[in-house]
Amino acid sequence: MTTTVTSHRSRPPAQPTSLRARRLPWYAAPAIAVAALTLSAVIVYGTDTGGPVLVVALGAILYLVGLFAAANAVEGRRSARNRTWSALIHSAFVLAVLPLVSVVWTLVSKGADRLDVTFFQTSMNNIGARDANGGAYHAILGTLEQVGIATLITVPLGILCAIYIVEYGRGKFAFAIRFFVDVMTGIPSIVSGLFVLAFWVLVVSPWFNDGRPSFSGFAAALALSVLMLPTIVRSTEEMLRLVPAPLREGAYALGVPKWKTILRVVLPTALPGIVTGVMLAIARAAGETAPVLLVAGGGAAINTNPFENNQSSLSLFVYQQAGDASKYAPARAWTAALTLVALVLILTIAAKLLARRNRLAR
Repeated sequence: MTTTVTSHRSRPPAQPTSLRARRLPWYAAPAIAVAALTLSAVIVYGTDTGGPVLVVALGAILYLVGLFAAANAVEGRRSARNRTWSALIHSAFVLAVLPLVSVVWTLVSKGADRLDVTFFQTSMNNIGARDANGGAYHAILGTLEQVGIATLITVPLGILCAIYIVEYGRGKFAFAIRFFVDVMTGIPSIVSGLFVLAFWVLVVSPWFNDGRPSFSGFAAALALSVLMLPTIVRSTEEMLRLVPAPLREGAYALGVPKWKTILRVVLPTALPGIVTGVMLAIARAAGETAPVLLVAGGGAAINTNPFENNQSSLSLFVYQQAGDASKYAPARAWTAALTLVALVLILTIAAKLLARRNRLAR
């Protein structure tokens, strides 16, 4: 019997296995996007069925199809699915950012025409339809006073209410408070204005004005407080619930009273989220028009006293100027809108920096 032994030297050398998977080149996705947009433009304009919006929409669909086909051919089905879903996520992000960018660009481009010293130092008192001057000083002052008073009223009430719901509230009473807060969240702004008009302006204000009802900036602040309160309560409640229970238990184990634990441990931990909720409420209040129109009346003159006489606000100023027949009114409206957005942005950044500084200091 003969046994044939093949030497290992006669075997062909094994081919090294590549550990790197095949991937599309970096320029593949941009090239597919350009090709998709080009093909989409040819289809849309060639058939005369639409404009640039349809070109972009059809191009996005063609891009996703082309990207999936190319990735499936080179990288495999699993990688193709991953690339397609990543493209969808990025597209959703772009769609979400585009309206914001469009709003900011529109405000800056159209609101820059009246960004001058006169706009911020004068009012609309004695300004006629053919007068290009006039400003929003009275409206800026009214917004700051009304929103400031509303914040001073609402923030302590909202935070204390949220603390009661989370830390102390049990049973039907706490459930009822939470239910009514949820209901108040959806109240239209004009309803809060009508409530303050019926209660404060028509019933309470005559006691301080020789029996005559009186509009005032304080009445507008009360109406704005009604709108701000549910937002602050709900946001603060959620932030307090996110504070880890071991933080409270550790303080209790050291013999710290409950009220001091809330004040020194729970609230500082939840402070950034609480500040965010407060700023959201302030932003909503600063942009409301109907309550100010109903209970403050508006006005063209400067009124530094929020407790008597008519008072305007930036949102009401924008509303009035947008409907004015003067050719100079639209520019004032756009500049006032830009000022309102900038004011809310400045307050938000300042509040965030203050909350961050306090957190780091601890």
